[in-house]
Amino acid sequence: MSASRRSGTTDELGPDEPERDGPDESSAGAEGSAGGSDLLAALLDGMDAALCAFDADGVLTHWNREAERILGWTAAEAVGRHGFAGWAVRPADAEEVEARLMSAMRAPGRQVHEFALLTKDGGRVLVRTQSAAVRGPDGEPAGVYCAFSEVHTQIDLERSIALSEALFEDASWGVVLVDADLRPAVVNAHAARALGIGRTSVLGRPLGDVLAQGVEELESALTHVLAEGAPPAPAEIWVSVRTPEGDRRRCWRCGFVRLASPLAEEPVPLGVGWFFQDVTPAKQTEQEAALLRFRTNQLHRAARAAAECEDPAEAATVHLDFALAGFADHALIDRVAGGAVRDAETADPVRLVRVAVTPSGAPGPSRLGGEAGLPVRYGEGHPALQCVARTGSVRAAAGDVPPERARAWAVSRQWPADAVYALCAVLRSRGRTLGVVTFLRGAGRTAFERGDALYAEDVAVRIASALDLAEATDTP
Repeated sequence: MSASRRSGTTDELGPDEPERDGPDESSAGAEGSAGGSDLLAALLDGMDAALCAFDADGVLTHWNREAERILGWTAAEAVGRHGFAGWAVRPADAEEVEARLMSAMRAPGRQVHEFALLTKDGGRVLVRTQSAAVRGPDGEPAGVYCAFSEVHTQIDLERSIALSEALFEDASWGVVLVDADLRPAVVNAHAARALGIGRTSVLGRPLGDVLAQGVEELESALTHVLAEGAPPAPAEIWVSVRTPEGDRRRCWRCGFVRLASPLAEEPVPLGVGWFFQDVTPAKQTEQEAALLRFRTNQLHRAARAAAECEDPAEAATVHLDFALAGFADHALIDRVAGGAVRDAETADPVRLVRVAVTPSGAPGPSRLGGEAGLPVRYGEGHPALQCVARTGSVRAAAGDVPPERARAWAVSRQWPADAVYALCAVLRSRGRTLGVVTFLRGAGRTAFERGDALYAEDVAVRIASALDLAEATDTP
């Protein structure tokens, strides 16, 4: 070996001394080709759709595991065959099927076809195919690839997509997809209107931002569905929706389904599908009907019990006690001092004597009193005095004030300290005003409404008749 070659200064190597410093390009190319083939095989076998490919002559070059699952033919049995003729399609259909598949080499984009293929055991499977040309390095068609799946599977997928789109566009009930953090992820138009907010404005926000009441119950239901699955029946949940005009009380009939990823080996919860419908008018009608039935039964029972009382005054308290159930916390009867007031009479201001009151401590029947005939110290403008002056019902409330002021409001009107809402109904009999019956509610109840006043007036008619009878029997 020459000195120049030993020192590494030569520009050329002899044919008998190849360069050994770098990697062997031929072996690297072979390793790269093998790695690419392994990657391609893994990709093909991991696809959810069946896939095969043909070269320009129609010879099958690729066949993945999903194609093997659907038709039963292995890759070793399929690759190398010319088309599907004689093994995967009937002879009568082979020419038409091959023409459809190979036409994709000359057509732009993808071609969709449906035809029947034969399974290895002789059965027939209707498949839907999507085929497109495979281009070579020069841009010319070098073959065709074909992805296919069973028609019923494809139809099921299309139905699922169509159902999802219909639910979020045209459904007449609210549909909300709630993520695992209990925040809305997708909201349809109906749900957005029910929540009083835009479809995009509610996304990712806590439910407490749009609901003033009912959030805890709703979030508890969503958490249960995430952990245990869908409940066996719809649930009715009362909520208060925040709106610019104020909170709106609504009743929603809700159904829930748990959403899990179909791609995971084990079910992974993606969230909850929440479906709801506003049933507020129906529930309000149902509640009103139930309340009316209860109150009618109470009046009937009170009349039967009062008929057994020898003392008409005791009968008046019986009506009072039956009316109190589910209606108010306290009640009292004030009688006009000195008898009754006729409409045409003009006299001094009316004074009222308390003749009956419900016990404020332990439960029990109403107590009769007023034997001394001492008037109750009602101030000017008291609701009971207004009731006598108007000969009609009067409602009053302490208002949104601290508890201390609410107690002072009740005590100043000679009512129990826990009273917050009052309803006074006039006692009328034979064209005369006999007194006033007052019903009182505490802070745990709602204010009296117009329907409550109608019921109180029915009770007042019965009490007035009993008091009038008591006056008549006491008259010598």
